[in-house]
Order: sequence, then structure tokens, then C-alpha cells
Amino acid sequence: QVQLVESGGGSVQAGGSLRLTCTASGTRRNYMAWFREAPGEEREAVAAIWTQDSRTHYSDSAEGRFTISRENAKNTLYLQMNSLKPEDTGLYYCAAGDFINARWALDRSKYIYWGQGTQVTVSS
Repeated sequence: QVQLVESGGGSVQAGGSLRLTCTASGTRRNYMAWFREAPGEEREAVAAIWTQDSRTHYSDSAEGRFTISRENAKNTLYLQMNSLKPEDTGLYYCAAGDFINARWALDRSKYIYWGQGTQVTVSS
């Protein structure tokens, strides 16, 4: 059984930074990722990481501003978010999956373990 617990959300002004943390219990999974869900919108991928060699994948909106990383010894996943914009507001979820095909890294349907989410609010 895998449990994922997110932390680090909060309220910041546009241009600010936040670092999200996801603490995982259980066996390490092949992929871990961050997703976000804004009110009235579908949950979308932000970034993903292949836990075997830390190869990363980013959505277009996250590329260049966000950095996903992991610390194997602590079984912890991070998302450093810089230059935040109001459109980054949402509930951010940590997810884990057992697939190995990199083309699915940002595919929500391939992730089977989910945390409860942490709220990020960016004001203009």
C-alpha cells in the first residue's frame, strides 16, 4: 500500500515562490508526479519524474518555472515553483504510478496512487 501526503501549499503574490513536498510511504513506484486542479477545471499534469534515473517531464505551463525532484533516501518528492502566476492557483496533488512508458508520464489516467492535495493560491 502506498500513501502520499502533500504539504507546503499556501498563499503568495504573483512572482513569488513555493516549494511543495510529498512524503511517500511504501514501495517506491516507477513514476511520481504533481497534478493540479483549479475550480471548475479538470485535473492537469504539472510535472513528472522517473524514479529510476530522475528523468523529468513538464507541462508547457510549468516548463522553465517549476522544478520537480526527489530524494530517494527520504522517499520524498518536491516541486519548486518560481515566478508564480494567478493561473497557477489550484489544489496540487502528488501521484505515483507503476507504468514504465515515458509517453504516459503526464497522463493522469496512468497514476493509481494519489494524495489528498495541498492548496496553492496566487494573487495578482
